[in-house]
Amino acid sequence: MNNAPTHLSLLQKLQQGQNVYGSCITSTAPMWPKVIHQTGVDFVFLDTEHIPLDRAELASLCQQFRAYGITPIVRIPSPDPFRACQAIDGGAIGIVAPYLESVEQIQELVGATKFRPLKGERLTAYLTGQEEMSADMKAYIAAYNANTICIANIESVPALNRLDELLSVPGLDAVFIGPHDLSVSLGLPEQYDHPDFEAAVRSIIHQTRAKGLSIGIHFSLEPERQIKWMKEGVNIVVHSFDVALFSQRLRHDLRIIKEAAGDTPSADTNSMPVI
Repeated sequence: MNNAPTHLSLLQKLQQGQNVYGSCITSTAPMWPKVIHQTGVDFVFLDTEHIPLDRAELASLCQQFRAYGITPIVRIPSPDPFRACQAIDGGAIGIVAPYLESVEQIQELVGATKFRPLKGERLTAYLTGQEEMSADMKAYIAAYNANTICIANIESVPALNRLDELLSVPGLDAVFIGPHDLSVSLGLPEQYDHPDFEAAVRSIIHQTRAKGLSIGIHFSLEPERQIKWMKEGVNIVVHSFDVALFSQRLRHDLRIIKEAAGDTPSADTNSMPVI
């Protein structure tokens, strides 16, 4: 009898109701994947919307992280199904598209992640229900795209207003809340403790979970924010990013060293790139 533990994919963990943990990685340094592996994360969030990664660099990172058993989730710069397919071809397992606000955009993302290699008019016909897929084709498509994760960035008032409709598109697995863009869209830029911002986040979390989908929110601040939103239903923890974590830790350590030496610590600035 084989008692070896079964390795679950990230999608299987989510489908079983488990929490998963990761961070955004911007560095392409060759030693970084091993260092990240030692932290015990389930996934890395590789952002090509704001970070200048070309296709070759992205593919190299995806393959390296996969070799360490870490799931690469890639945010493409626009809701473009061709970019989604390119990222998957390079090794991405999860795909996030930013600023989705229409059912059509969600359907295109589902088509690119769940129906590969279908394209064009036949794909549109299947997605819109104009044609029924044969049993053989369904089995082929399901096997071809097994464990690929389709994630929508919800980060605007129009998306919030249409959320039930957006979340009802079959094939969507999860939502990432973009707190920065959402706060700006609400007219509350970076006011993450404002009652209206918190109410919007709470509404997105509860509606998403009620649909049986997973949800994450990305904060580069203290871990207590992640804990707070996990209590509301978040089960994908996208905590901070490498540059922010390095900067925060180095500032912390240097402040202690300078104070011990009788030197004046540098002024504390929290200016960070928006990811």
